[in-house]
Amino acid sequence: MSEHESPVPGVPLDRPGVMGILNVTPDSFSDGGRHTDVEAALASAETMLEAGATIIDVGGESTRPGADPVAEEEELQRVVPVVEALVQRLGCPVSVDTSKPAVMREVVRAGAALINDVRSLRQEDALATAAELEVAVCVMHMQGEPTNMQDEPFYQDVVTDVMEFLEERVYACERAGIPRERILIDPGFGFAKDLGHNLTLLKHLDRFQSLGLPMLVGVSRKSMIGQILGRKVEERLPGSLALAALAVWQNATLIRAHDVAATVDAVRMIEAVRNA
Repeated sequence: MSEHESPVPGVPLDRPGVMGILNVTPDSFSDGGRHTDVEAALASAETMLEAGATIIDVGGESTRPGADPVAEEEELQRVVPVVEALVQRLGCPVSVDTSKPAVMREVVRAGAALINDVRSLRQEDALATAAELEVAVCVMHMQGEPTNMQDEPFYQDVVTDVMEFLEERVYACERAGIPRERILIDPGFGFAKDLGHNLTLLKHLDRFQSLGLPMLVGVSRKSMIGQILGRKVEERLPGSLALAALAVWQNATLIRAHDVAATVDAVRMIEAVRNA
């Protein structure tokens, strides 16, 4: 896939890139409360872009384990001004992490190019809305909801089960009128998965190539790193880079990251080895 053919305008998906995380929430697990006003969000986004991020992912509702849902109006108030500022003042590609159709409509109107939905467009009217908006979508695997997803996650075979779920959601998107060329997939690391599930998924990530779609991977600062290394959230950069490198080696397309500069370096090194 060439840059010209990318489903996300301005974001080449024929080589690995980095998606910078910009949470405009008070309660996200890693950076909650840091970007709750537009100017702070813009400054952080500009730093990530200068460090090599190819797209900024804006989130107005925390989806960490146990997180409470956010009202539609509150999420709109959090994300729409930030998306408008990013597009108008920085001119960068923007993704929005949301599951609500009303939020999807408003952020696309504000200039967002990608809907990144942890619920995989399963909320009422989400599929129809995404099709109507004619932007790229990323569907992610998750069992249950953030409030209960880590209670008792169970799989017959985690890799096969996650792949089959994503295949079904891609098919649902196509039936709703979203062409395959506008779809990305995300295995959903840390979403309804215990440590063993996460490690097994990462070990066999190359199997997802059979779906023939660009793959987004989010492993930055996640709890599996803390479980293995005994590190606090702010101490998980080395572990995050190791997982990002493994994902890129297995053909992940976009790495969603908090620490953009270091992640860009890791991605470029893996890409250089792959292309040698």
